[in-house]
Amino acid sequence: MLVLLVLCVGLVSVHGELEVDPNGYIVYCPCMGRFGNQADQFLGSLAFAKSLNRTLVLPPWIEYIKHPSSRVPFNTYFKVAPLRKYLRVILMEQFMKKLAPSIWPKGDRTAFCYSARHGSSDKDSCNAKDGNPFGPFWDHFGIDFDKSELFAPLHYDTESAHEIQRWRDKYTPDKYLVLAFVGPPASFPVKKHHLYLQKYLEWSDNINQKAEKFIEKNIERPFVGIHLRTGEDFKRACEHIDQTPTMFAAAQCIGYRQEFGKTTEEMCYPSPPTVTKDVKEWVKKLKAKTVFVATDSKDFIDTMSKAMKKVKFIRQPSPSSPHVDLAILQKSDHFIGNCISTFTAIVKRFRDIEKKSSSFWAFKNKESKQKEEL
Repeated sequence: MLVLLVLCVGLVSVHGELEVDPNGYIVYCPCMGRFGNQADQFLGSLAFAKSLNRTLVLPPWIEYIKHPSSRVPFNTYFKVAPLRKYLRVILMEQFMKKLAPSIWPKGDRTAFCYSARHGSSDKDSCNAKDGNPFGPFWDHFGIDFDKSELFAPLHYDTESAHEIQRWRDKYTPDKYLVLAFVGPPASFPVKKHHLYLQKYLEWSDNINQKAEKFIEKNIERPFVGIHLRTGEDFKRACEHIDQTPTMFAAAQCIGYRQEFGKTTEEMCYPSPPTVTKDVKEWVKKLKAKTVFVATDSKDFIDTMSKAMKKVKFIRQPSPSSPHVDLAILQKSDHFIGNCISTFTAIVKRFRDIEKKSSSFWAFKNKESKQKEEL
């Protein structure tokens, strides 16, 4: 009844507070990887919701610091208001508390997936809550699914007007006011034509202020910001780079058609000499006073300090905030990151929007090499 009323008169108020979007909503679990991957697929999900003209329900970020996983509200790290310049959005916490009881009630909740998921005896089931982080995510909001909708062969190509029309024709808001996806409705890695959407993401005041305060207290400009992935898990992944040259965020340096070069294991997991050489080059170019290091493991500060005795090397004290790391790196005078890492990719996208310089370990694209040779 409410849905029919909404479609007839447009936006209506629920309990005098939030308005219902007659075009419908998109809900999803950011159930793929850690923060870098989630941020990557958020851009595609944003574009997909826009293409269907639906409100995007902003999911919490999933973290794995506490077993099995935890959820952090979207606006802990990013502001909501800038996103509204592009699309209608609502925090999932607000949606579930204020709107879901009326427009997406218990007993009438459908999970959307491309094809049946593992762990189910039913060949037509999304089995949306099987495994971590799927189960804990939906349980956090008290969501159980009553039906499954397998949407194959439809896909998330927002560049195809034909494909988007198929979505609109098949899943009309009068019958499907809420499309709840088991995972992000987006490709991975992020499509080239969605990179610009990074401009609608702005750090929360809390994250931004912590970054500014750290810089003011500890860093003398000009400074170089660097991101190191030196953990054993990433080392193992890098051993397969020859077989998977476009792994993770590799397109950010080699290009989406590998037009700027090819990936190597040294780019993926650079050695201390490589890191020292690349940092030294940019310290010299900028006459940098400080190098800020963000890392998931080893920081190579001892090695670099011996090679650059007049430069201050610093990282956040433990326990560090990876999000503050990102904000500090974004504010650096030059940034050196890991070509393969989606964590690096967040910084690179921000800096591209702001027209700031960035480079990658052990990599110079073909165009740069040609210019140097001339």
